[in-house]
Order: sequence, then structure tokens, then C-alpha cells
Amino acid sequence: MVELAQSLASIKLPDLSGKAVLITGASTGIGAALARAFAAQGAKVGVHYNASREPAEMLAEEIRAAGGTVHLIQGDVSREGETERVVEETAKTFGHLDGLINNAGGMLGRKPTSEYTDAHYAAVMDLNARSVLAATRAAHPWLKKQGGFIINTTSIAARNGGGNGAILYAASKGFVSTITRGHAKEFVADRIRVNAVAPGVIATPFHERYTNDEQMELQRKSIPMGFVGTSEDCVGAYLFLASPTLSGYITGQIIEVNGGQLMP
Repeated sequence: MVELAQSLASIKLPDLSGKAVLITGASTGIGAALARAFAAQGAKVGVHYNASREPAEMLAEEIRAAGGTVHLIQGDVSREGETERVVEETAKTFGHLDGLINNAGGMLGRKPTSEYTDAHYAAVMDLNARSVLAATRAAHPWLKKQGGFIINTTSIAARNGGGNGAILYAASKGFVSTITRGHAKEFVADRIRVNAVAPGVIATPFHERYTNDEQMELQRKSIPMGFVGTSEDCVGAYLFLASPTLSGYITGQIIEVNGGQLMP
């Protein structure tokens, strides 16, 4: 993992230097790996977190120690108005906003459909779906000033319906995949490219919380490459989609990062 992170840091994309990028859900996992990677490219990084204050502060210190620019901001993006505040504060701190990565999300527990309550439905959809719409809506006027990018984190679950007890999570990620394509068409006149990355089984706190060892092994066996991915394995796809030099003619696309587990 360390070697991969160092290799990613050695790749330089000059068109990302100086860009202001907000990453939601950036305290751990894929979000934290993205924060390190974009900071290493010279981008100014907004690191959003909700409950994981200590990991977020440690990440910010790490980025600053390496010479990077970071703005740390807390907010519960599942609550109405909080997402907009996070976007506005970050954009005003940097004076501009060039990129938004909607990465915040979670399963909020494995439950069969028979156990769903209205409250559980609202919590899952607010966190995974409504927050993406709210952040995008708030970021749009900033991004269209000079053009920019939005990258949404969806999931392999959006295509395969999710695993045991994860159907509602999968449906919320299906929303993210669909709105990615819709916003790509709606915002193209504003020079804003909208794409998404769909991770498969990635070793992050997400699976530490919701997937036991037996379930994880079953999933690993279903991956043709034979191993569970890391957060760093996902980073290249995001950097590619953020760079206009590499992907300037790409919008409305979803890159699957899953070791071959799903080949659409």
C-alpha cells in the first residue's frame, strides 16, 4: 500500500496543480487516499468529515507536513443545509472551486427489506443520494465560473443489487449512477464534466463495520484478480477523471474498479 501511494505521488499532472477540490467523506478510506493524492498533485484540498474528527485532523497534519494546502471542515451531509454549508465554506476559503468529489456515504447497517423503517430509508437515502444532489447544486455556481469537474463515488452494488442486507444501499448508489449521467448532460454547457467511480470490494472501514471475515472471503473468491482492493487502488481512476489533459473528452461515464468482479 505504501509503495502504491508513493508511486501515485510520483506521477505529476500539472493541470491539477492549484486547483481547489472538495472531497466529502475524506477522513478515512478512499476519501483519505484521494485527499493525499490530490494534495500531492499540488491541489488545494477540502477535507470534509463528520464523526471521524481525529483521523481527519491527522490527515490534515500529514498533508500540511508534506507541503500541501488543506482546509478541514466538519458537517453531517445527511442533514438538510449542512452539505451546502460545507461546499460554500470550502469554496470561500479557497476563493474558488474547481472540483467536487462526492464520496461521503455508508450502508448504515445490513437489514433485510422486512426490517426497513421509514426512518432507516430516509437515513440511507439522505446520506448516499440527497447529499450528492445537495453538494452538486451548491457547487454548480462555483464550478461554472471557470469550468471544472464532479466525480461521484457510486458502487458495484448499483449494478448487481448489493449483497445480503444491502439492497437499500445499492438502490441509493443506483441513484448516484443515474444522476451522474443526467448531470453530465445538464452541465456540459457550463464546461463541467461529471463522471463517477464505482469501487468493488475495497478494504476500508466500510467493510470493517459491515462485513464479517466469512463474507469478505466469499467476496474475495468472486474477484478474478484474486484479492480485495485497497483505497489506493481506486485513486488513479479519480485522478484520471479530474485531469482535463487525460479525460477532457470524457463525461457521463462510470469507471468500474473491482478487480474484474463485474465486467459490464
